[in-house]
Amino acid sequence: MAEIGMAWTARGAWTGIAAAGAFGALQDGVRVQLREGLGIASLIAGREQEPALERALESRYGLSLPTGPAAVSSASHTLLWSGPGQWLLLAASGAGFAEDCAGLAGLAAVAEQSDGRAVLSLSGTMVRQTLAKGCMVDLHPRAFPVGMTALTSIAYVNIQLWRAEDGPEGAVYEVMVPRSMAGSFWSWFSASAAEFGCAITVSRD
Repeated sequence: MAEIGMAWTARGAWTGIAAAGAFGALQDGVRVQLREGLGIASLIAGREQEPALERALESRYGLSLPTGPAAVSSASHTLLWSGPGQWLLLAASGAGFAEDCAGLAGLAAVAEQSDGRAVLSLSGTMVRQTLAKGCMVDLHPRAFPVGMTALTSIAYVNIQLWRAEDGPEGAVYEVMVPRSMAGSFWSWFSASAAEFGCAITVSRD
């Protein structure tokens, strides 16, 4: 009897959920970038480990270690505070990210999350109004400035939200959701953004 071969094909976190294009009102009040190909890892360190971890992150990626709800970025990496002694490290490209994780393994408990999270970059003139329909965090610039992050929920989906550097149309928000809940989050988001019009692009880093 002939053996049946099976080939596995890698799928992006947003494949089958969202795709490049546009929907809703004629104007593009909201712009979405589906961020694929990122490297993502959680870092957990005891207080005695933090100084050595911070030195390693600064020397390798130019990142300081946030001690409160902040996001810090360099040209290639972002570090998100996600609780006392806990952070998420994001690399703009997943290429070589396994080596990044291995290099930090002796300084923190490192768990790669690249295939377990889905990330969106959101901008546009009506992005804050869209998020305000379901987000419990006050996103006014005075309350949520560039570099701030929050762990919250939208439509019963736990998310990590942070504000990146402003773009041409103002505020830029990054949203990370568990990959298993990406469809649920997108169902809420697409309904909320349709009123303002939404343009979608895909970034494969």
